[in-house]
Formats: sequence, structure tokens, C-alpha cells
Amino acid sequence: MVILTLNCGSSSVKYQVYDWDKKSVLASGIVERVGQEGSVINHKAPGVADVSIEHECPNHIVSIELILKTITDVQYGVVKSMSEIGVVGHRMVHGGMKFARSVLINDESLATFKELIDLAPLHNPANIMGVEAAKAVLPNVPHCAIMDTAWHQTMPDTSYLYALPHEWYDQYMVRRYGFHGTSFLYTAKRAAVLLGKDPFETNLIIAHIGNGSSINAVKNGCSYDTSMGMTPLEGLVMGTRSGDIDPGIIFHIMKKAGLSPADVEKKLNKESGVLGVTGRWSDRRDIENAAEAGDKIAIAAQELEGYRIKKYIGAYYAALGHVDAIVFTAGVGEMGPVTRHLSTVGLEELGIKVDADRNQKAKCRNAELEISAPDSKVKVYVIPTDEELVMTEDAYALMSGTYDVHTNYRYSFQEPSYVNKQREAGLVKDLEKKPYLASLIAHPRKK
Repeated sequence: MVILTLNCGSSSVKYQVYDWDKKSVLASGIVERVGQEGSVINHKAPGVADVSIEHECPNHIVSIELILKTITDVQYGVVKSMSEIGVVGHRMVHGGMKFARSVLINDESLATFKELIDLAPLHNPANIMGVEAAKAVLPNVPHCAIMDTAWHQTMPDTSYLYALPHEWYDQYMVRRYGFHGTSFLYTAKRAAVLLGKDPFETNLIIAHIGNGSSINAVKNGCSYDTSMGMTPLEGLVMGTRSGDIDPGIIFHIMKKAGLSPADVEKKLNKESGVLGVTGRWSDRRDIENAAEAGDKIAIAAQELEGYRIKKYIGAYYAALGHVDAIVFTAGVGEMGPVTRHLSTVGLEELGIKVDADRNQKAKCRNAELEISAPDSKVKVYVIPTDEELVMTEDAYALMSGTYDVHTNYRYSFQEPSYVNKQREAGLVKDLEKKPYLASLIAHPRKK
């Protein structure tokens, strides 16, 4: 059976086609510039040359029709017809307090997602458009919603409550929700495998560092606290988001600069973070190049981002009491040794020691790597995330009636013998270019 997963943004649609029987990715890609001029689909499939096709996509329905046409194309498609698609999984950013697990999408659940738009006005509308578009094109196929927020529903009230008037919580659902849940679920389960421990006897601090970044304290295998809050704006310094700031700054700048609430929201979400600090760059690779050339503001942006991550690591260490491993994941977490170094340097008294050479060499999206020093009390791993696999497995289980919350459900990637075929093939090529990666690979310990 073939499973299609969709991640719909306001102007893009990411997709993956997965063969459940062969446990392999058939294709993946993205439609960019939806609703804008110059729409294009970029399609990748193993054994086939990458395909890039310009096609006007005024809305998400046309975009999804284009995806289906591409994956069934005679020349570069991967399925013969749409009838092979057995279920569609959709990423939903915000499930509020309504959803503590992935769900089948029906009229009732879709209506609930629409009620939650106020909690995620930048994300949920696009997610909902994608669901409605996909259901219009594939009306007879089960559709499932996999929430970023569901993983964090295990947090205690000391973690999710704000020190605000309680009626705001009662009436307007103001509380910490957290995001990047599918990424944290995947990396938490994989870290437990590498440690050779029962996942529900494992304490972790996981740093998902990308353009959007958050950090998660995992206690006994469940989310205990996380840096993002009611929205994805709180917490770490990010590509374009401010992260933690004094709320008084908002009132001050509105008065001084005459900005409206919408203006400030745009500034904090789109023009802050490392982009705001540097005034030029949100891509950490650009900042790293500038810093290496001696640009002082680029160096300051790097140090600010690393220092914020380090403060959260220290806080979550205190909250957990005992930590088995620190995990870095997502684009910067997987490929950014400078950020990893700045986030962990000076934490030796906590038993966190990173090997500088291993950290510098650890740039690989196809293997799980260990960068901690041999005498480090706390393991430090770099684990490439796989949110699409979580979406795929949840969608299949929901469709087949075997799904349950992660505390009662075992994923395929929790097995020590689990192998991602695409990454295994990619690693062979990586090792040809970088043979030293072999010495960094983290192998599962025996329980």
C-alpha cells in the first residue's frame, strides 16, 4: 500500500510517497510559490533524475493535483494510478487542548481545527486548506491529521501554565502547547535505542535547531517541558523569530515607533532572530561564512543563539534532575558544529563533554552520530529527524485501526534492527567522500 503525506504551508506543499509493504520512500518533493507567479514542483525519486517543472498553482487544489499528476507520470512517476494511494497523512501545526494524539479527519475534527485557527493564524489556515484540497481530489481515501502539539500533551501544569489571569486559560486557551512534536517523538525513540534503554526510563534534552527552533525536556520518555509556548514565537533565538523577550518591549516599541499589533507581530516573527541581529542573514551558513571572515555582528549572532540554547539545556537539566543524553536534530542541529559547540561549551561540570574533533566532523544527514567525549557522563548525539516517517506510521495505524498514543504504541524505528533504506544508501556515498564518518556512527547498545 502507498501512503502519501502532505505538509501544507501558506505558499508551499511538501510531500512524500511511501511504500508501506517495502518500507521505502518512493518519492518526495515540494511545490513552491503556491498562489504566486512562478510556481514550480521539485520532485525526487530514487534511481530517477530530479525533476523540476514550472506550473501555475493559484491555490492548494491545483498544487495537490500537480503532485498527483507528477507521482503518476509515465516517465518519472512512482505509482501507476491514484488508486494505489491508501491513506493521506496531513501535518497540522496546532491541535490545541483538543487533540493529544493523531486523528482521522472527518467533518467534526475538521471543524475543531477551524475553531483553533486563532491559536495558530500563521499555520493552521494553510494546513486546513491543504486538507480540504486533498479531500476534494481524493474523496474516497482516509485522511489523517498528525499534530505538532500532540506530543507535548503530557506536560504537567507547572510546565504549561503561564502566570497570567486564569480566566485567560479558561476562556481563551492561553497556555504553553509546544511544537515540533513529530520530530521530538522520533528522536526521543531513536535516542533510547542508541542508549539501549527502555524509552520510558530515559531522560533527554532534545534541541531541534532549524529556521524554527525549540528544545524539549523529555522525562521518562514523555514531554515534560518545551521552549515554544502558545505559539512558535517563544523560546530560542531562531532564523527570523525573536524567541524570549521582555513583553514590555512590545508596548514600548508600539508607542515609540507607532507600530500596530500586526506590525509588531510581523517584526517578531519575520524580521527578528539572527536575521534581526545581523540585519542581513537568517541562513546560519551565511552567518558562519561571515563570522569566519571576521564579521563581528555575525559572531555576535552565533554566540547569542548558542548561549540561549545553553541556558535552556541548563534549566532543563535542573528540571529533569538526571539526563541520559543531549540530542541535536533538524537542519542546523544536524549540520551546524558551531552552534552545537556554542550550546555545550562550559557544561563539563554537568557531565556534558563534547569532543571538538568529532563535533566538527559530524555533518551527515544519513547517520546517527555520537559527538560526546569518551569520559562524558551524558551522551551527546546528532540524530537526523524523520517527521515524515512518524506521519506515515500514524496514518497507516489510524487507517488500519491499530493506532494509539505513543505510550501504548510501538513504532518500527524503535527496533534496534531498524534501517532507513534511503539513508543507508546515502551513507554509502557519504562514506566514499568522508570515510572518517564511520568512526562517529552511534550504534545501538544492548539493553
